Amino acid sequence: MSARGIALFETPIGVCGIAWSDKGLLATRLPEADGARVKAGLARRFPALAEAPLPPPVAAISALIAAHLGGARVDYSRVALDEDGVGDWELGVYRAAAAIPHGETRTYGELARLAGKPEAAQAVGQALGRNPWPIVIPCHRILGADGRTGGFSAPGGAATKLRLLEIEGALAPESLPLFAPQPH
Repeated sequence: MSARGIALFETPIGVCGIAWSDKGLLATRLPEADGARVKAGLARRFPALAEAPLPPPVAAISALIAAHLGGARVDYSRVALDEDGVGDWELGVYRAAAAIPHGETRTYGELARLAGKPEAAQAVGQALGRNPWPIVIPCHRILGADGRTGGFSAPGGAATKLRLLEIEGALAPESLPLFAPQPH
């Protein structure tokens, strides 16, 4: 990637934001109807970065995100992330979340086990709340053990999480833990 910057781009469900450095993707911002809010959020988080045209590698990432939000299955495994300032625990949680297939969900407890700390379900939720790369790192695929959405710190909260799961086809009753067969 080249230089550093922030930019907005259109998706089928609203305006998203993206920030990048020469090392990779710094952050993504989930869609909102108002691009000014997306831009303001990026500017608060990255005050030293200016709005800039998307360099080709970043344009390719924004195209993947737009396709994903339009219902396509997208593979983000080759997207370079700028991990500077992200702790080892968080990176482990994000890698575990990235392994969840499109259209599937896991619980906070399952993700804690996958990240190597089975007792850390609450810490998983906190790490996901700090996820700099939503959509690319699919924090929306994590649900409470009871099948509830759990928290979601993105604009729109749980409604946004449900919309993302709906786009991926993960809201079929049989796919949610709440509807899983229960032992008698």
